[in-house]
Amino acid sequence: RVYVEHMTELGGEARLAVLIDADNASANDLEVLLVEIAKYGTATVRRAYGDWTGDHLRPWKAKLLENSVQPMQQFGYTTGKNSTDSALIIDAMDLLHSGTVDGFCLVSSDSDFTRLAARIREQGLKAYGFGQRKTPKPFVKACTTFVYVENLREVPETTAEAPTPNFSKDRALDKLLAEAVETAAGDDGWAHMGAVGSNLSRLASDFDSRTWGFAKLSGLLEAHPGYTVEFKSRGDGKSPNAYVRKALKRQAKRGG
Repeated sequence: RVYVEHMTELGGEARLAVLIDADNASANDLEVLLVEIAKYGTATVRRAYGDWTGDHLRPWKAKLLENSVQPMQQFGYTTGKNSTDSALIIDAMDLLHSGTVDGFCLVSSDSDFTRLAARIREQGLKAYGFGQRKTPKPFVKACTTFVYVENLREVPETTAEAPTPNFSKDRALDKLLAEAVETAAGDDGWAHMGAVGSNLSRLASDFDSRTWGFAKLSGLLEAHPGYTVEFKSRGDGKSPNAYVRKALKRQAKRGG
């Protein structure tokens, strides 16, 4: 079977299947989730799984109608067993082998979808995960990209509104940024911001500058004392390109 990898018939955009574990996600996040998902492609399949006969999913019903999401009914046949997860996984595998989508958006904080995300990536498709910060790391790492829903609720418009991270104590962030910038840097030490962002995504599926209060990666690096950011004009009237390099250390003055 031939699978379409990235380019599709829909104007070159990736066709995405959005599969929501309604038992494990909040209806209040649906609109911001769909806005975020639109950055990755077109949500051609939109399904939410759960037992819609119960009252616990009542908040979802109006949201699904407003956003053209299809509710998928799954009865809880056995107490203590999550049949919703099984139904979502079965449908995902059917879609995976149909060749009609280029990637999946798995909305859940449940580690039960770890193997599904890994299987999607093994097939050469993108697996985007969306869940809370409590999501187990195995599921986070199994995804191509993982977005924490807390980052979608309120994002500062400028770095002035964001709290400055304690870079001296966040060793994991420091190491991650150093690897990403060094790998993308040219002979002059400057690295294109886009290349740095791509490296960060490969190094950590859940990297997101919004986690530290910055809407953009450039804002995070501008606030970091270890880096220098410059915006260089492309000469074509378009927005300038952002570049970053390690900040040059000041040499101590010698006494006379």
